[in-house]
Amino acid sequence: MPNTKQIEELHEVLLKRKEVLLKSINGNRENINLLKDQEINDDLDYAEVVSDSFTEGMIANHHSRELAEIELALKKINDKSYGICDMCGVVIPLGRLKAKPFAKFCTECRTVYEAEQAGK
Repeated sequence: MPNTKQIEELHEVLLKRKEVLLKSINGNRENINLLKDQEINDDLDYAEVVSDSFTEGMIANHHSRELAEIELALKKINDKSYGICDMCGVVIPLGRLKAKPFAKFCTECRTVYEAEQAGK
């Protein structure tokens, strides 16, 4: 189990990433709004605007999902359940938490989870 200092360091990493994601999501939304206001003169302009809007939306969606995972990790830090695998209940290794501070699963359970998701 990570010690208090390590959890504090991971907490700071999570807060910094949260800030970056919020700025990015807001930027994506602004870009989408700007794209909506662009003048469209022909089919090529239309295709470009649609493609750019789709890309901005996909990025915002991905960042929103990551933000939700970060929020959950921050909640777990507050309720002292951070670093425990959601599937099997073992302590997630510190190395994994450093690589992915919002990890919900140990490496073994992540493999099982991903295999289950691929089979859907």
